[in-house]
Amino acid sequence: MLIIIKEQAKKWVASIAIVLLSVGLLAGCNGKAVQKEAPEAFEATDFAMGTIISQRVFGADGQAAIDETTEKMNSLEALLTFNAPGGDVNKLNENAGKQRVSLDAETLRIINKSQEVSELSGGAFDATIGPIVKSWGIGSAGERIPSEAELHKLLPLVNYQDLIIEGNTGYLKNEGQAVDLGGIAKGYAGDVAVEIYKKHGIESAFINLGGNVVTMGSKPDGSPWRVGVRNPRPSNAESGELVGMVEVIDKAVVTAGDDQRFFEEGGIRYHHILNPHTGYPAQSDLMSITLITDSSLEADALDTAAFILGLEKGRAMLEQYGGVEAIFITQDKKVYVTKGIKDSFEFNDASKEYEYVKE
Repeated sequence: MLIIIKEQAKKWVASIAIVLLSVGLLAGCNGKAVQKEAPEAFEATDFAMGTIISQRVFGADGQAAIDETTEKMNSLEALLTFNAPGGDVNKLNENAGKQRVSLDAETLRIINKSQEVSELSGGAFDATIGPIVKSWGIGSAGERIPSEAELHKLLPLVNYQDLIIEGNTGYLKNEGQAVDLGGIAKGYAGDVAVEIYKKHGIESAFINLGGNVVTMGSKPDGSPWRVGVRNPRPSNAESGELVGMVEVIDKAVVTAGDDQRFFEEGGIRYHHILNPHTGYPAQSDLMSITLITDSSLEADALDTAAFILGLEKGRAMLEQYGGVEAIFITQDKKVYVTKGIKDSFEFNDASKEYEYVKE
């Protein structure tokens, strides 16, 4: 679900898999101009869509761009959140098995991309996983391990082919089914933010939506943004240890990992990336995967699917999709990168526990 308890979000946001390394992290007050830099820089940190959203925007109209983006994030939350009364997802779920509902063009775009990735991945990504997500409650105060009987009852409700889009309407075939766009909505929001920046004449900016980093242009001095890929097993959860950095211009850098939201019970880690086929947290050979693409929307769905599929099947899926570069970190602490970013990726493992496998 998109909504989680705010205090819980503050606890896990420190462990998101990407840390932006630029001219400084966003720690100032909303809209405070940074006087040392030219062009003028504006920054803001807010809470929306169940996560902390940080923006840094360079240009004379930067404050207006930030304000419009923040307002847009709030409107997307109302439209797309699982439990938001009157929102598209809420309407769709309440009418499951009953009738079709009219959907906003933005919702349709997100669902259509979701369905495309579901088909490509053989259902590894599935927006109808809502009943399973709600059952686990990971990231909320009510997180728990559902019984096998409960999951066995819920699994038949998960089937992306039961989500039907016709024109500007959508419906779920069976009562009890539920769409959850939490695995893709932040990706769409990142792309929308860039469009807003462009409208305001901004040429250099970034937005970080709880680890979904989207860069616009280069840094003001013309150099690439440097995005750090976080160690998914740091010695300290808030240490910010990295395993490497990648340089990007005009790209989205999005990570899925088992270290982002999880709880432990009986020495077992239960993370938030749920396998639609089993109902349990995905048990692949990956700890995290970071994708570098032109579209944050695409990356947000693809990284979830690739994480669930694992290194080899996930890599094959990404190659089939095309236009995607990736950094894979496996359970045995090996790092693999796709050939398109070998020259822009720098392996820099502070823990000395990882091996960079050059293929």
